Amino acid sequence: MSNLQNTTSSSIIFLLTGVPGLEAFHIWISIPFCFLYITALSGNSLILFAIVTQPSLHEPMYYFLSMLSTTDLGLSISTLVTMLGIFWFNARKISFNACLSQMFFIKLFTVMESSVLLAMAFDRFVAISHPLKYATTLTDSRIAQIGVAIVIRGTLTLTPMVALLKRLSYCRSLVLHHSYCFHPDVMKLSCTDTKINNVVGLTAMISTVGVDSILILLSYVLIIKTVLSIASPEERKKAFSTCISHIGAVAIFYIPLISLSFVHRFGKQAPPYVHTMIANTYLLIPPVMNPIIYSVKTKQIRRAVIKILHSKDI
Repeated sequence: MSNLQNTTSSSIIFLLTGVPGLEAFHIWISIPFCFLYITALSGNSLILFAIVTQPSLHEPMYYFLSMLSTTDLGLSISTLVTMLGIFWFNARKISFNACLSQMFFIKLFTVMESSVLLAMAFDRFVAISHPLKYATTLTDSRIAQIGVAIVIRGTLTLTPMVALLKRLSYCRSLVLHHSYCFHPDVMKLSCTDTKINNVVGLTAMISTVGVDSILILLSYVLIIKTVLSIASPEERKKAFSTCISHIGAVAIFYIPLISLSFVHRFGKQAPPYVHTMIANTYLLIPPVMNPIIYSVKTKQIRRAVIKILHSKDI
């Protein structure tokens, strides 16, 4: 495509990228990604099914876990088609509107995951710091309101960021550097001033993921303060143990996110395939690991999953 091309959004076709330099091995590379997708989809579906069908799991903590599994399923499905399409069929073309839709849902489920992790931190804070008020604070209706607020918050915050891409003209090579549509990647192809887009995008992420991370940290400062005031070592251990799964979920969400940011800023000398592989796996790590963490560390979830799997065998 000509670098001098000036194209309106209605006729744009972007070209997605697989793993640069390793195109001949795309079929082999697809094998671990297929395994990760199968693990993410089956694991989160099993967690959801267990929470819906087991009355013993109809509690606030597990309702929030069902929200986490739902966002993880959405995040996995958002990238599955384009990523495996490139690896299996070299299907690199994606229209502008399809690209915007994929970008919106990837960002939406990422922001929703951050919001759900914040809600889960609040759940642990109330359970440990104000146990007598737990049942009256986190009622079913209030949890439903939190779920709706999470969706509305993400939609209202991200819609302007994605919609503003329609005002840009694209006059450079229309080759994206990932196997899915990534907001900064699309902006780099524009020959229009993108200052407004940069400001809106940065504001959206700071006001969601950035604020959530600070509030989660604050929640754990207050939780630790409460736990340290407990006299009995056994009670302290029991209180901390209820947070282990959530701490693991927070770590596997924020550490890859921060790592990807560092690689983009300070790893410019690394081969292109390193950036691509990290970008591809960063969206899959939370959906794959969250069901494993909660199944291993949460006795009630583990028992429910084993019960369901055992009933299927019968």
